[in-house]
Amino acid sequence: MNVTQLIIPELTLLAAAALLFLMGGSNAPKTRLLAPVVALLAMVGALVASLIGQRTGVRMDDTGSLAVTALSVYIKSISIGVGALFVLLAWPTSRDGASNRSISFSTETSEYFALLLLAITGMCVVASANSLPTLFLGIELASIPTYIMVTMSRPHQQAQEAGVKYFFLGALSAAMMLLGMSYLFGVTGEMRLDHIIDVLRRPADGPGIGGSLLMLAVLLMMMSFLFKLAAVPLHFYAGDVYQGAATPVTAAISFIPKIAGMTALIKLLYVAGAGTWALDPKLMKLVWIIAVLTMTVGNVLGLLQYNVKRVLAYSSIAHSGYLLVGLATLVHVKAPEQRGDALAAIAFYMLAYGVMNVAVFGVLMLLPAKVPAPARTAETYDDLAGAGWRHPVLGVVMALGCFSLIGIPATAGFFGKLYLLKPAIQSGNTALVWLAVLTMINAAISAGYYLKIVTAMWSKSDGAGTEAIRDTAHDSAYDLGHQAPATERSVPVLAAIALSAAGILAAGIVFPLTGAIYRAAASATAWLADGPR
Repeated sequence: MNVTQLIIPELTLLAAAALLFLMGGSNAPKTRLLAPVVALLAMVGALVASLIGQRTGVRMDDTGSLAVTALSVYIKSISIGVGALFVLLAWPTSRDGASNRSISFSTETSEYFALLLLAITGMCVVASANSLPTLFLGIELASIPTYIMVTMSRPHQQAQEAGVKYFFLGALSAAMMLLGMSYLFGVTGEMRLDHIIDVLRRPADGPGIGGSLLMLAVLLMMMSFLFKLAAVPLHFYAGDVYQGAATPVTAAISFIPKIAGMTALIKLLYVAGAGTWALDPKLMKLVWIIAVLTMTVGNVLGLLQYNVKRVLAYSSIAHSGYLLVGLATLVHVKAPEQRGDALAAIAFYMLAYGVMNVAVFGVLMLLPAKVPAPARTAETYDDLAGAGWRHPVLGVVMALGCFSLIGIPATAGFFGKLYLLKPAIQSGNTALVWLAVLTMINAAISAGYYLKIVTAMWSKSDGAGTEAIRDTAHDSAYDLGHQAPATERSVPVLAAIALSAAGILAAGIVFPLTGAIYRAAASATAWLADGPR
């Protein structure tokens, strides 16, 4: 099949990104104000193209580098759909189109939205990748724009420092991935993922083909993908990067690299198991251990943070752990039906997590900071104090988002965790049952910091005091006599919050809709759960 027919969504996003880069050559305010409109229209067009192009079976291009499946269409659709919400969050509201209350583009408004489109394009490429070079291209295309977005998001030392840290650690991650891919190619002699599966499946070679070199290749690639997830022990950058970036960028980087990394990790383990998920027992144990460590470290460290964006950074780490719980279940169970349930749960949770995050970060964007620097919108518990009484709708949405992230019933997050735990408990495997128990304990731990956010929002305190513990390197940037400005009523941001809040509630209480989303996820992953194509 002609490659152009397979990548219409990607081509739509790339064309819009190229147009936005050209628009960046103009300093006219009207051009900057037009940039988010172009980005949003591109997202809508790409989503429509993705859904219209959905067909059964596996469709490959002539070289076999791309393979469009039901799973790749699902990943593309949720990536573009949630990506459209990120466009709304970053929508400029100043008259010259150079900023909104949370983010400062200066003269690079068009370039920012072009970079966002490129990152979403990278996620789509990862979803369809069927060769090692294409997978690498997709991962880096989803990652490199986010490094720039962090740095350019606000003119402050924290953002510059966060961007540099993120870039250099991302470069190390890319090096590990390339080294692992080189070993995998050296062992199998193949670049295409389906051909690698065929080589690993040959009876004469057996499941241990390549021995330690194959294991080394898988481990190196796995570590690189875990970095994108901010999974333990590759999580240390998350707190600084999430805090340093402007809030709309933090929302984007909590989702884009995570979904790209998780998709790539699923593909890697499918290939390593020769298309049957029959992994080396040591690798299976490693996935289990990393899942437990990631959600536990994320939740425990989240309790110790004083900056809300750092709290959400460690929350993001914990949610990576929950996704890895689904992956650990996937590689441990034997029955195709249970593998299908685990895959569908992962796919469902990807969408639920993206929607929940938009709601929480959107509310932070609309609440003012009580000190003017380094942020103009809420980032600390002190900023949130009493905000629910002053802005009750935002207070309710924040509570809804936090309850969903905990996994309280009547929310999308509840069903996300329920679907993740169901195959683990039903498997009868002792290790997986313990994994389910530890997941529930971690969900209870997470309630400590999520409810602290909600409590701060609805406290009677006027929040006039300063935060108990500050980053001393930036104390001088705070004007303690500053009075909090009125909450900005940004229609695009309000639309993103409303859509995400509606999604959280609808997926939590409208059971036919919840079932339909889960069935769509199950249908998208069914071919992968059944083993060999």
